[in-house]
Amino acid sequence: MKNINKVLICGLGAIGCIYADKIKDAKILVDKQRLKKYQDNPTTFNGRVMELDYILPECKDFKADLIIIATKYDGLSDAIKNIENFVTENTLIISLLNGVTSEKLIAEKYGKEKLVYSYFIGHSAVRTGRNITQDGINTIVFDGNKSVKEFFDRVGINYEIPDDIIRSMWLKFMLNVSSNQTSAVLRKTFGQMTENTKCMEFIVNVMKEVQAAAKAEGVKNTETMIDDALVNLGKMTPDGKTSMLQDVLAGRKTEVDMFAGVMIELGKKHNIPTPYNSVLKGLLEALS
Repeated sequence: MKNINKVLICGLGAIGCIYADKIKDAKILVDKQRLKKYQDNPTTFNGRVMELDYILPECKDFKADLIIIATKYDGLSDAIKNIENFVTENTLIISLLNGVTSEKLIAEKYGKEKLVYSYFIGHSAVRTGRNITQDGINTIVFDGNKSVKEFFDRVGINYEIPDDIIRSMWLKFMLNVSSNQTSAVLRKTFGQMTENTKCMEFIVNVMKEVQAAAKAEGVKNTETMIDDALVNLGKMTPDGKTSMLQDVLAGRKTEVDMFAGVMIELGKKHNIPTPYNSVLKGLLEALS
């Protein structure tokens, strides 16, 4: 088992800040433009100015035991390129992006053996400019890698290890594709969605498209995924807003390509109709 001591975090948004706050000696990867922006306007997390150790992509004297990628989907390709100088044959890479495609893209560049399959769950963080607030409900779900587990225990990171990480990732994808996108179009909180019968009928129909794609991709036990996703949706804070709704309200670029976009491509690949995701993609693009 490899000891993890040197950690690189790529992405300083709502999720990246949670783990930059927990891993005090982590390096934070930024480009020159973001470095100046962050230095001129420091990030605050839960009311505290974060004192962070930034590193540029061209640096060659730091090698990471663990790299945590916590960018948005549109920043993934840059992240994959920018971590190159910090990867060794023993480096482990965690992607906390939503969706089910980031691991494949990372593996194409650095090899599947470096991947720790994982995703983030927790209450949505509220981001206003460089000010981020999160209530402490946050967990990394991952595949049980022993080195990562020992590190998480040591630094106090909440985690879960499911029996089947791939199914678990697809379950989160189902929840995001159905509720995040619907909430962003209808401008509804979790509670407003779950209390609206027609809204929930729509969400279930979106889930059925994801279920069909998951089955075609070889995911196990897909027949119970919708019921499990609905249970998870019911556990959300009623007045909470999905990250995509927050992006729409703030005028930020959404992750529709990672949700509806990926679903439409999977539909083409497996000859599965995706009318609900096609509608959501069109509406979300119209909102941007």
